[in-house]
Amino acid sequence: MNFIKTERMPGNKYNGNPATPTTRTGRLLRERERKRTSKACHANEPTEINGFEHEQRLRGSDDSGVSYEGWEKPERERQRLLVVANRLPVSAVRRGEESWSLEISAGGLVSALLGVKAFEARWIGWAGVNVPDDAGQRALTKALAEKRCIPVFLDEEIVHQYYNGYCNNILWPLFHYLGLPQEDRLATTRSFQSQFDAYKKANQMFADVVNQHYLDGDVVWCHDYHLMFLPKCLKTYNSKMKVGWFLHTPFPSSEIHRTLPSRAELLRAVLAADLVGFHTYDYARHFISACTRILGLEGTPEGVEDQGRLTRVAAFPIGIDSDRFISALKVTQVQEHIKELQERFSGVKVMLGVDRLDMIKGIPQKILAFEKFLEENPNWREKVVLLQIAVPTRTDVPEYQKLTSQVHEIVGRINGRFGTLNTVPIHHLDRSLDFHALCALYAVTDVALVTSLRDGMNLVSYEFVACQDTKKGVLILSEFAGAAQSLGAGAILVNPWNITEVASSIADALNMPAEEREKRHGHNFRHVTNHTAQEWAETFVSELNDTVHETQQRIRQIPPQLPVKDAIEHYLQSSNRLLILGFNATLTEPVDTPGTRGGEQIREMELNLHPELKEPLTALCSDPKTTIVVLSGSCRKVLDKNFGEYNMWLAAENGMFLRNTEGEWMTAMQEHLDMEWLDSLAHVFEYFTERTPRSHVDVRETSLVWNYKYADPEFGRSQARDMLQHLWTGPISNASNVSVDVVQGSRSIEVRAVGVTKGAAIARILGEIIHSKSISTPIDYVLCIGHFLGKDEDIYTFFEPELPFDTIGIPRSRVTDISRLPGERRAPLKLPTASRSGSKSSSHNKTPRTVPNAEKKTGNHVCGSSRRPSPEVVSWNVLDLKGENYFSCSVGRTRTSARYVLVSSDEVVAFLKELARASSVPS
Repeated sequence: MNFIKTERMPGNKYNGNPATPTTRTGRLLRERERKRTSKACHANEPTEINGFEHEQRLRGSDDSGVSYEGWEKPERERQRLLVVANRLPVSAVRRGEESWSLEISAGGLVSALLGVKAFEARWIGWAGVNVPDDAGQRALTKALAEKRCIPVFLDEEIVHQYYNGYCNNILWPLFHYLGLPQEDRLATTRSFQSQFDAYKKANQMFADVVNQHYLDGDVVWCHDYHLMFLPKCLKTYNSKMKVGWFLHTPFPSSEIHRTLPSRAELLRAVLAADLVGFHTYDYARHFISACTRILGLEGTPEGVEDQGRLTRVAAFPIGIDSDRFISALKVTQVQEHIKELQERFSGVKVMLGVDRLDMIKGIPQKILAFEKFLEENPNWREKVVLLQIAVPTRTDVPEYQKLTSQVHEIVGRINGRFGTLNTVPIHHLDRSLDFHALCALYAVTDVALVTSLRDGMNLVSYEFVACQDTKKGVLILSEFAGAAQSLGAGAILVNPWNITEVASSIADALNMPAEEREKRHGHNFRHVTNHTAQEWAETFVSELNDTVHETQQRIRQIPPQLPVKDAIEHYLQSSNRLLILGFNATLTEPVDTPGTRGGEQIREMELNLHPELKEPLTALCSDPKTTIVVLSGSCRKVLDKNFGEYNMWLAAENGMFLRNTEGEWMTAMQEHLDMEWLDSLAHVFEYFTERTPRSHVDVRETSLVWNYKYADPEFGRSQARDMLQHLWTGPISNASNVSVDVVQGSRSIEVRAVGVTKGAAIARILGEIIHSKSISTPIDYVLCIGHFLGKDEDIYTFFEPELPFDTIGIPRSRVTDISRLPGERRAPLKLPTASRSGSKSSSHNKTPRTVPNAEKKTGNHVCGSSRRPSPEVVSWNVLDLKGENYFSCSVGRTRTSARYVLVSSDEVVAFLKELARASSVPS
């Protein structure tokens, strides 16, 4: 493997080797080996967080006396990890004005992070209590600090609107495919908005606490749907902060997510993170699809790309602390529980369900499937029992109260139907079990039944497998639980909505041969013990560190923001300026509408000048020292409509037509140029337009453009591939007299005459400007701004060969590459009248630099084979351009050969307004 020298990342204190592999996979493999070596070295060390030894996801009331000694131990120097979640891993109970007691609180995240030793962790979150007084807040903060917890204080109104409202009433049901709440009042929209405002405010409060405790090099790990806005808040405060976000629930299909009123804001807030994690690939795919379909961003195998910035999106299946469960089975208390249960259920098979009493857990479906099994298998009656542990949640919500009544009714009916005086088929408990009792119950179970209708992961299945190394029971697992993608090979996967299928699977599990049970259990047991919570956390943070490293490398390749102050200062100091401006997405009015993908199609199809540019353009055009050229792919009619009133030059269809607004249009096309291909290809473009809803074709005089920006993203890309394949294998390849270029944009396909680019046209445009203006002073300032296709970016590099290598940072390779371009590109425009062709006196003034004539240069530029050399010979000494006076700037494209970038047309407008304002001030 090849290695390169790199600097160690700040805060990455475990990365001691300065030689870093060149690929992300190589770096992560090396980190994996480092972790294995570290584990072997510290295998005999005692755990450092035994304060959580007895904590468990479904705890009873007897866990209050837990020791926190492990949290108080001094730790070795390690990377700090700020874990930010809605709730702290402890619950606070007030005992006096300045006295608090802390108890372990149940939660999947707490269980998942048990045993993680690789980082120095700090927890930030809400303590679950309202503390309005300063004395109480100070006392609680001090008490929590000893446990490495940092509180966020939320008042009752914020909790009601943010947590009970937006989180639990809107996001949670939506992410579990239950849809948005249907409210029978006109204030629905207002209610959504007020809850969303509270949600953003709460997220900002979390961010404020993080910012207070953040140190350079820390990793900030945000968790779950409660804190989707947090990455944006943190990055706004410090763009260099390492931020990861992980979702513990499913992420729904884009068709579901798009119903959310605040859909776009939430997606963009999450995309501010460096790494976005999900339990399964399906959830990650849904998130990328939502960003593509709702925001119009580019989805890649790596994640989501926006303006050159890549947010990495990946799947990180969570695990459990399997050693904790395996070790618990050896505890005397657990052994006694196991013995009691074996005696209690002697001679019968035990089936187990452990769930929160929640709509998504599929408890009614599970019980009905068990009823159908008993109906169809009378020989199993009185030989099998279902133990259903249903932990009550949100008991004050009417929907949950209704679910509880429904479950009780079904259980009572089945027990009445199939029970006897001595036995009942279903034992239903509306309460939680303590950790030891739960482990014992897992150990004696023959079949575990997990029938979630929709579940982010479901760690009950992992816990069951961890406790089954002796009995090797069978796991029946819903295919809609995230765990199905991890344990699917060893489990029996079912559709919980198909009662008949689940009943049949119960029969298969109870009758399964011992050999098959052992094979299935062995596969699942290896996965559960290898993919632990510690591995999950360490993998996520390692990939986050590496993602930030790659991002830093990518940022170095992105041109810097246009230095507005320098550009204006050099503009004012120059005596003859040339401004070359694009039109579409550069000078056009904004068409993007918040919450929609890409804006409004009708407005974009009819290009209009930005309404705030009228005064700046008028001022700049009236300056005799400034020449403005609008160089666009649009047709002459569009440019006339938008710029006819200004004193400037217009170059339509990539420079194929040219005119001063005070004169007539001239053509730059060669006399022999064959344009008959337009008619032969037009029907192809029309065919694909008809087949692709919301696509459109723009038929110009010298080119055809098919735009599918507003079509369905996946279908549009598929149609574009079909069109390209057809063009290259059909009309273009079959016609020997057709010389065209096929130019592919991000969501467009253009066919134009070969060699037609904006860079190829600029020399002829300059030649005509020189003739008409009788320039007596060399051009000493050039500003070129546009949102151009990659093929047209030769306009940015057109002036570069004549510039010395300076501090701007243009790579030498770029300069030398461009210097090989044929000088024929610099031949002036072939003039329509003989009288103009001889007017050259002004272009031979003495200047600091000269360039050989066009006929003396050679190269392989695409333009050279498609144009007849101009009979005119022009020295390129009309330019007296120094490096600091040349500003090439790409708008909205970070992969560019321009020196600088601007994000949008709004920034272009702001710059031109400031430039016009500065130029109008008397010197």
